[in-house]
Amino acid sequence: MKQFLRRISPRRAVADLVTVWRQPTEHRWGLLGVAIAMTFALFMLFIPKSQMVEPEMPEVIYISTWAEGRTEAEIIASNCRNQQLRDELESLLAQRAEIRRDIYKALGRATFIDVDAIEAEAEAARAAEQAANSVPLPENVDPLARLSVEEYCARAAG
Repeated sequence: MKQFLRRISPRRAVADLVTVWRQPTEHRWGLLGVAIAMTFALFMLFIPKSQMVEPEMPEVIYISTWAEGRTEAEIIASNCRNQQLRDELESLLAQRAEIRRDIYKALGRATFIDVDAIEAEAEAARAAEQAANSVPLPENVDPLARLSVEEYCARAAG
C-alpha cells in the first residue's frame, strides 16, 4: 500500500489534468459540465435534511402617504381632484396633437399631398378604434359604476 500511495502526487495529477485539458476535443466543455453536475449531486446527497434551511420570510413594510382615518367622502374628493387634473392633462395633450396635425397638414399641402383624403382615413381609423374600445357595462354592475365622473363627484359632494 505504501508503494501505491508513494506514486500518487498532487503535482502529477494537476499536470495530467492540464495535459488532458489542452488536447483539442469537441466534448471538453460538455464533459466538464457533467463532471461538475455529478460532483454537486454527490455533495447534495451527503447534506442531511436537517441542515437544509428554508429561507426566511421577508419582512414587508407598507408605506402609506394617506391619513389613517380617511372618510369615504375624503377619498372620493381626492379621486375627483385627481380625475380633474388628469382630464386637464388629457385636454392639453389633445390640443398639442391638434396643433401637430395642423402643422403636418400645412406641410402636406406645401408638398402637394392630398391631405384631406389622409385626414378622412385617419378619422375613420380613430372612429373604428373608439368603437372597438367602447364596451358596454353588463347589467349586474353596481349602479355607481354607470355614473360619469362628473355625476359621481357631484353625488359625493352633495
